[in-house]
Amino acid sequence: MAQNTEKKQLLHLVFGGELTTLTDVQFRDLNDLDIVGIFPDYESAHVAWKAKAQMTVDNAHMRYFIVHMHRLLDPEHD
Repeated sequence: MAQNTEKKQLLHLVFGGELTTLTDVQFRDLNDLDIVGIFPDYESAHVAWKAKAQMTVDNAHMRYFIVHMHRLLDPEHD
C-alpha cells in the first residue's frame, strides 16, 4: 500500500482592507476588500500576509488578516 506523503491541507484565507477606526475591526468599504488568496497551510499564508502588510505600512488604517478556514470547515478537528 502506498503511503500518502502529501501534507494535509489546512486552508487559510488572507484578506485585508481599510478600517474605519484603529480600535475596531469595521471595514470602511466592503467592496474594496483585498482578497489576497487561499493558501494550503499557515506558513504560506503568513508569507502572503506579511508581504501585503509591509506594502501598506504607511496607511495606519489598512489591516490584513489570516482566517483559519480549516477550522470553519471542520470545527471538531484542529
